[in-house]
Amino acid sequence: MLDLAALRRVLAAQRTAPAEGSGLRQAAVLVPLTGGADGPRVLFVRRSAALPLHGGQIAFPGGTWRQADASLLATALREAQEEIGLRPTDVEVLGTLSDTVTATSRFCIRPFVGWIPPGTALAPDRAEVEAILPVPLALLREPANFREERWERDGQSVPVYFYQAGSEVIWGATARILRELLAAVVAPAPGLPG
Repeated sequence: MLDLAALRRVLAAQRTAPAEGSGLRQAAVLVPLTGGADGPRVLFVRRSAALPLHGGQIAFPGGTWRQADASLLATALREAQEEIGLRPTDVEVLGTLSDTVTATSRFCIRPFVGWIPPGTALAPDRAEVEAILPVPLALLREPANFREERWERDGQSVPVYFYQAGSEVIWGATARILRELLAAVVAPAPGLPG
């Protein structure tokens, strides 16, 4: 069982400064957690192959900040409702992870971790999402399902992470966010013995 109070404390204690950089577009994602018969799960989406950016990739529900959005949290919740039919009232926001910058599309993504009660009705918007993919946390934590490669970017060697979830490969910004989430889930809450 996932201790939501402990996760909330860990997320509050590890928040890092927002990423900065010229030309970055602000975006937000919801990192949805829920329960399942096999324990806690992370909900991903497979983006429609027809989308111009990151089409066909595994991602978290989310998108670009709009002026009508009161905050980046509002962006994440709006996008989750549009993409997977998740009502904002059905999410308990637990906290945030570090901002993540996409190398190719130049987004600065703020990830919000949220708990969705098991059995909450979800429905993908087929124009944006091919499928909703619930993946057990235990599967993602297995060392055999993780690999790291070194890629050359702007003259520097950078780590690129990959998670295997059945036939799906999670990589890029989504994998960086997932890696931080997995560290938070296994970290001891501040003030508790490790």
